[in-house]
Amino acid sequence: MQTENSKTFERRSCPVVKECGGCQIQHLSYQKQIEMKQKQVETLLNKFCKVKDIIAMDYPYYYRNKIHATFDTDRKGKAISGIYQAGTHKVVSVDSCLLHDQRADNIIVSIREMLRSFKIRTYNEDTRNGLLRHVLIRTGYNSKQIMVVLVLASHVFPSRKNFIKALMKKHPEITTVVLNVNNKKTSMVLGQREQVLYGKGFIEDTLCEKVFRISPKSFYQVNPVQTDLLYNKAIELASFQGNETIIDAYCGIGTIGLIASDHVKKVIGVELNRDAVKDAINNAKRNNVKNVYFHNEDAGDFMIKMAREKQSVDAVIMDPPRAGSTEAFLRALTSINPKKVVYISCNPVTLKRDLESLVKKGYQVQRIVPVDMFPGTSHVECIALMSRTDK
Repeated sequence: MQTENSKTFERRSCPVVKECGGCQIQHLSYQKQIEMKQKQVETLLNKFCKVKDIIAMDYPYYYRNKIHATFDTDRKGKAISGIYQAGTHKVVSVDSCLLHDQRADNIIVSIREMLRSFKIRTYNEDTRNGLLRHVLIRTGYNSKQIMVVLVLASHVFPSRKNFIKALMKKHPEITTVVLNVNNKKTSMVLGQREQVLYGKGFIEDTLCEKVFRISPKSFYQVNPVQTDLLYNKAIELASFQGNETIIDAYCGIGTIGLIASDHVKKVIGVELNRDAVKDAINNAKRNNVKNVYFHNEDAGDFMIKMAREKQSVDAVIMDPPRAGSTEAFLRALTSINPKKVVYISCNPVTLKRDLESLVKKGYQVQRIVPVDMFPGTSHVECIALMSRTDK
């Protein structure tokens, strides 16, 4: 199949694709990749309605705006940085990844090269010795802003001022640097304690004509080009008339709800993560949006409470994690009886399960549109529009 927004471009290859395992289908041409994803979604979801053609990328490389590099040492004691081999904690040395923003990869290489002169050792998971564990970099696609998060095993950072000064000299494009302390034996990248070393401690970027604040722990889609298409397509499918009240469940920092706010009367954003809700409130203020109201609560519990109070909404937009929704959440959703449900899914397998549940609860699937958010990998995003059937 040939998608309407796919173009001819020079194909690139990765020297560590087999060793790394992060790009499961990078060895295929991009045309073959999208054909495979289209077939996968059709096989799983065609029983609900005919799946539309996948929305492909024009240029499927260097799209990630969030880059995480793990630091370690090789057998000769030399510092390396890269990506965990799939299913292991072995670090595959990577200087340039076909998925990463190239500015971020260049900064990571510079940090690694600076370690020796500043006598900074990389962290060893087994002995728990060393200082530098990870570097997280977040980049603004439109704003060009760059955040560097140095994840250390201790808050004691010798020569930190000189280190930051030297880093900024090499990369003046960096707009903020944050120190994150993670001194626990854990697979989690970020710890709880943070200190801003340079700049504001966050970056901003524009998505669908709205400006969003992105902090180290913020959930923000990693492919800004496709996210713009994804969210605009979701709004288009919903066909809002301007007088609706909607719920943005799993709202995170408020992205989809704030984007939808121009098309409806009222948006209720619900999110369990307190830090994300604070970011969402700031984002609403930053964009001067007056018709969005955020609640720090479990979305399922919130909707059950609404149902008890005989309240209803016209539509629910949901964007759950890869594990999908829960049966308790879906029961809560149907308890407020929205006319429409817009389900944004990053896992067609759990989407199929949840659609089956909603169909049993009185909803009909109207449209399914796949979106290639993660070229080179086997992952595929989908938007499903459901409407309530007349009983």
